[in-house]
Amino acid sequence: MVIRDKVDPDMPDIDMSAGTITIGDNLVVDRVGFGAMQLTGNQVWGEYPDRDGAVTLLRAAVDAGVTFIDTADVYGPHTNEILIRDALYPYPDNLVIATKGGFVRGGFDYSTLDSVGNPNYLRQCAHTSARRLNVDHIDLYYLHSGRATDAPFEDQVGALAGLREQGLIRNIGLSNVTVEQFRAARSIVEIAAVTAHYTVGVRTGADLLHAAAEAGAVFSPWHPITLTDGHNGGEVLAVIEPIAARHHATPHQIALAWQLQHSPATLPIPGTSSITHLKENLAAQAVPLTAEEVAAITALSTAD
Repeated sequence: MVIRDKVDPDMPDIDMSAGTITIGDNLVVDRVGFGAMQLTGNQVWGEYPDRDGAVTLLRAAVDAGVTFIDTADVYGPHTNEILIRDALYPYPDNLVIATKGGFVRGGFDYSTLDSVGNPNYLRQCAHTSARRLNVDHIDLYYLHSGRATDAPFEDQVGALAGLREQGLIRNIGLSNVTVEQFRAARSIVEIAAVTAHYTVGVRTGADLLHAAAEAGAVFSPWHPITLTDGHNGGEVLAVIEPIAARHHATPHQIALAWQLQHSPATLPIPGTSSITHLKENLAAQAVPLTAEEVAAITALSTAD
């Protein structure tokens, strides 16, 4: 499928050749989604300062072929979901929006971020997210953290399972959980997707990726194109930059191409506030890494 850029006519067409991936009950989306977290204020607090620019970017993403957008109620809080609604409603039929609940934020400082697992609170989160997004059901709803201690993890998952039975949630996801929690949740209800920190250099979510792939769930790595977030940043660049030069691509495009070609279960959600970078991210789907190049990048971490 070739997508023509509708925002900047001077940019080349994008060959979306990386295919599609299916989430849960037959939600088919393209392999590169869009993470909307950056479209908030500093430290993910408050409104994005250039609201008109954010609206333009979101519309450009959909025009360019993005069919999966990831957000959360804590982004802002709440402002990110409202921004998506204002920019894109009525939504295209093929657009899947994922959101999350279970985090709370008490102010600008990150130290005020905490996890809440009270089932009534989680039900409220899902209902109010649906209201902000102006939808009668949420395509993919994540429990945002497995770290809450105010309620048993199984009760938290059970609350989402109940909302799925009621039709408010179409598919359930888990964010920032352990493999053990993922397996425990699967004994209660079908889990369609998981999301965790996973980059070329730092693969905290490696075990979760393998568990998700084995279970037939989607793995959505966050910060998927970050290059220097670990102690081995120099080594990462030393491997990726020559590969990027050979493909006439950017190092970030190579990082994203590796995510796609390393595992068919991945649905990366790179975020950006730049239309140019958005187009570069989508174009990474067409970068044909060799098996040797994929192996060289994979070898940058002992966790694959």
